Amino acid sequence: MVRKNREKQKAISLRRRGYSYREILRHIHVAKSSLSLWLKDVDIAEKHHQRLAEKRRQAQLKGAQKRHDQRITLTKKIYADARKDIYELSRRELLLMGVMLYWAEGSKEKEARPGSGVQFTNSDGDMERLFIKWLIEICGVQREDVTCDIYLHQTSKHRTPLVIDYWSQITGFSQDKFTHIYFKKNKIKTSRKNIGDAYYGVVKVRVRASSRLCRKIAGWVHGINQYYWGVV
Repeated sequence: MVRKNREKQKAISLRRRGYSYREILRHIHVAKSSLSLWLKDVDIAEKHHQRLAEKRRQAQLKGAQKRHDQRITLTKKIYADARKDIYELSRRELLLMGVMLYWAEGSKEKEARPGSGVQFTNSDGDMERLFIKWLIEICGVQREDVTCDIYLHQTSKHRTPLVIDYWSQITGFSQDKFTHIYFKKNKIKTSRKNIGDAYYGVVKVRVRASSRLCRKIAGWVHGINQYYWGVV
């Protein structure tokens, strides 16, 4: 009983000095329920309240960092495992990849606008690079027949030289290929996330005199639909 009273007094003293329950339990080996009962009416000075609040904040930060590190490690493993599934790509697979890209993001010929050419617009550099490879290697398009237009928010106008250099490296075209740059007006209130140093605008890849190719791509898309769904 005497020992129990000594432990209780020690716990109360530690609590008044701003120790957390976990810290107290390192010094006094009792059940947490007993500790809660002992300390339920113990007042803590304001400066010790601040200490406890700071410790909780640090614990939350540490927990968040641990979860972040675990997520990064798991993501790297998923990427590495998934990359093993892509070991070799045939010419036919490149053909189909390009068709699906264009089906999703390319311009289509409309009844009211016949004779439309090939146009593909995106902000993803790797996607643009793959599309250009597809145009040249699968569709037989000459590099000189490809033009690139940049669309950039006017708040990033000062970054134009960096943007041109970025897209030049991505596409493999010289910087003088990017002669058409269009600046989009920003709304006063916007929730846009594509800002900052990672923002390089959008590029529209166009092929000169390509209405025939546009129709051929549409035919490939129809072929896929016909194969899977019997759509004519």
